[in-house]
Amino acid sequence: MLVKIKKLRENAKLPEYAHPGDAGMDLFSAQELLINPGESALVATGIAIELPRGTEAQVRPRSGLALKHQITVLNTPGTIDEGYRGEIGVILINHGRQVFKVEEGMKIAQMVINEVIKPRLVECSDLSTSERGQGGFGSTGV
Repeated sequence: MLVKIKKLRENAKLPEYAHPGDAGMDLFSAQELLINPGESALVATGIAIELPRGTEAQVRPRSGLALKHQITVLNTPGTIDEGYRGEIGVILINHGRQVFKVEEGMKIAQMVINEVIKPRLVECSDLSTSERGQGGFGSTGV
């Protein structure tokens, strides 16, 4: 699969896989900013992509930022549709107690590209039964 990518800012870094076999490629900040505790910010990556037809990209948090600094992606996973050609931005939120400094070139999120299944929906009056039925939130115990 080929994905076209365009740098929109001179300081932008192209996404990259850190290790062979990784599902997600790292996204990097193209700006420096501070995120206060309890606040969120849109962080620019300085890149735009052209996804192949029938695909999407998901922007997901980085586990290291979450564990060490309580920084995560607010709308996880963020979806980039195949027709979007604007700059990829990452909404980060600071759940920690300290101001977090986003530095230019810092790994801020990861991006996973997937195929999209578009099922045909059929309205009906009844659904088949299942063992689980309507059991939802907490229905399997602790």
